[in-house]
Amino acid sequence: MRRTVVLGALGSVMLFLGSLGVGWLASVSALRRIPLIMWMRFETPGVVVAIVLLALGSMLLVRQWLRLGQELRPWGPESARWVLIAIGAWAAPMLVSIPLFSRDVYSYIGQGRVMAGGLNPYESGVSAIDNFFQLGADQLWAESPPPYGPVFLWLEQLVVMLTGANPDACVLLFRALCVVAVLACMWVIPRLARLHGVNPRRALWLSVANPLFLTNFVVAAHNDAVMLALALLGTYAASVQRNWKGGLLGTTLVTLSVAIKPITLVFLPFVGLLWAGRNASWPRKFAVWALTLAYAVVLLGVMGLINGFGFGWVSAVSTPGSVYIWYAPIGLLGLFAQLVGSSWGLNGSAWMHAVHSLGTALAALTTVALMFVGRDARILRRLAWAMAAFVLLAPIIQAWYVVWLIPLFAVTGIRPDWQTDVLFFITGFFTVYAVADQLDVFPYLDLDLITARVISALLALTYGVYLWVLDPATRRVRRRRSAAPGRAVVL
Repeated sequence: MRRTVVLGALGSVMLFLGSLGVGWLASVSALRRIPLIMWMRFETPGVVVAIVLLALGSMLLVRQWLRLGQELRPWGPESARWVLIAIGAWAAPMLVSIPLFSRDVYSYIGQGRVMAGGLNPYESGVSAIDNFFQLGADQLWAESPPPYGPVFLWLEQLVVMLTGANPDACVLLFRALCVVAVLACMWVIPRLARLHGVNPRRALWLSVANPLFLTNFVVAAHNDAVMLALALLGTYAASVQRNWKGGLLGTTLVTLSVAIKPITLVFLPFVGLLWAGRNASWPRKFAVWALTLAYAVVLLGVMGLINGFGFGWVSAVSTPGSVYIWYAPIGLLGLFAQLVGSSWGLNGSAWMHAVHSLGTALAALTTVALMFVGRDARILRRLAWAMAAFVLLAPIIQAWYVVWLIPLFAVTGIRPDWQTDVLFFITGFFTVYAVADQLDVFPYLDLDLITARVISALLALTYGVYLWVLDPATRRVRRRRSAAPGRAVVL
């Protein structure tokens, strides 16, 4: 066990060192003047070293996460200690890493400056402030409204005010918020698992110890960490006390989550089912659904009244676009529709948008069906599938979208058979994709960005194939089905 934890920590340290060379760093950051970082960012050999460290370190972390799960079976009480030690050891180097796998944290800084300047971020993009690009924000956000609710806008403003918009200090403070959220997830996930008869130690390993969870919520400092923590806490509150007290507290917490990112609106009807109580009649369910919705709308309305922006975030998140990614089924289908429509002399973009809208409509219909169909004991599993519908039927699937789903499925049961195989494959796939896609490479080197991505992808993919096919410890991930703790029937 010590060897597994130490090797995982080594992978995390390699990831940290790689971030010095190819992590996202603001142009005005004082870190750029450190000699080691200068060599790793502005000299071709240094960049190559950083790429190798990042790719191999990330995949080493994936391997040790899987080995940890193999070595801790049958998940007795003593395994909790090792899961917690592993999470702490693997997350520690990430606390001081330069942001990797996403540069959204710098957009948070820009939006916080917009707020601090007294502007409406839903009407004024980050380009409305001076030197926004120097502070690391992606040009994609230059004129785009933030898809975030009022609570996170206030948090962005608070961070900027406390740090004076210093990008390095802002990153650390946003990361601190995410670490608090991760700690909240570590508290609530085992408790939700116990409520569903699932081994809490295994659920914690599947979710929080997962490299996707740690890299997206700690290294990248995504606000999804805060969003997910509030949603899970609200769901737990409604699950423990299935009455008006638990329902009111659960709805409040989930609504605060919606005020971070609106996707957790999907949680509300299922929290309403928990609030209605066991074996509730349909009239009671409809009454509680109406009460849940009304209370959430009032709470969000009060927030909009306080910040003066009203429900401006609704139009910001509902603006149609043509963004897609090749591995998302709806995204690929939308691209095909665009090509066909354009080849026929029609509006190909409209065809793509129609496909994307169809995917959203199917996800909404799936959620409605899951509200009405299924056993009371499976409410959280139904919620997991509803969220999965919105993720899988979206034109773009980011790694942190998948992280929304992992805790929900983990606390309701991921069997130690093909289901664990699927999670292992997903974790490996998105890790390989992230280390190849999200690299900040200085443009005036002998090594261009495309070459850097190819090197990183080949290294990570080779390591992944080795884990899946050749590594004697990990190639046979599938375990025979048993009545071991953690098994659950998939709805």
